[in-house]
Amino acid sequence: MGNYLLRRLLIVIPSLLGISVVIFAILALAPGDPFEELATNPNVPAEVRANLRAKFGLDDPVPIRYLRWLTAMLQGDWGFSFASRIDVDDLILQRLPSTLFIIGTAQIIGLLIALPVGVYSATRPYSIFDQIANLLTFIGFSLPTFFTGLLFILVFSIYLDWLPFVYRTDIAATGWQWYWEHFKQSVMPIAVLGLFQGASMTRYVRSAVLDMIRLDHVTTARSKGLAERVVIIKHVVRNAMIPVVTLVALQMPTVFGGAIVTEQIFRIPGIGSLLITAILANDTPVIMAVTFVFAILVLVFNLIADLLYGWLDPRISYR
Repeated sequence: MGNYLLRRLLIVIPSLLGISVVIFAILALAPGDPFEELATNPNVPAEVRANLRAKFGLDDPVPIRYLRWLTAMLQGDWGFSFASRIDVDDLILQRLPSTLFIIGTAQIIGLLIALPVGVYSATRPYSIFDQIANLLTFIGFSLPTFFTGLLFILVFSIYLDWLPFVYRTDIAATGWQWYWEHFKQSVMPIAVLGLFQGASMTRYVRSAVLDMIRLDHVTTARSKGLAERVVIIKHVVRNAMIPVVTLVALQMPTVFGGAIVTEQIFRIPGIGSLLITAILANDTPVIMAVTFVFAILVLVFNLIADLLYGWLDPRISYR
């Protein structure tokens, strides 16, 4: 397994380099100037703007700028934010925990919904439970996160006044009250993403279990007198999780995209809202760093999925 992991890491490195080249080239060729505001300000002389562009190397050729960025990044320097006036790595470290907490908790909730509902529906196909579950999953999968988020705000924040709809980091409470306030303001964004992921994954879990439950080795396990619960858990669900793990890994870009929208709706100070702010301000170092972090997270989740294959299916060897 160690050699397999090492080979996969060696593949990840050129993948990240290729992604960084594409992202940097797109941002370099895109219209916009991070110092455009200074150009329209009559109180700022033109030579000040020119000096700033020269200081940050914005007038250099794109290949030279990329090599400078790559060298600095490998040394731990991810650049300087033109808009926030602080180092990019500090800015990301401030925002990343909120995003990972929201996304991670939503994924766990989605799996906790999808696994039991999908398995139970597959073991009782076309029953009343299966039909209701299919209807709810179609509705949950069809509704975009921005619509669900606004609906939750309308119901739980405006009409019922149960939950705050603006995420705050400056909560004055202490002790358990502080945790309770953070929990209340996290409920709606986590529920929006979690229900969307749960609805989409439920369909795949049901389909995977239905395909697996008809195979010969499952019939053989039943003929040996094993309890139905043991047959489902040991011989069906475990093997059916392989396509589900693939789905979860491949859906990570979609999850981060949904998180960006959700963070904008609930004003969460996460990495998604940071990306939107950086795009509006033409803050190229921040855009480059955030998209690069997203690429790293997606590759990491795909690597974790590949490692889980061998645990779920003993026939798969790490070679």
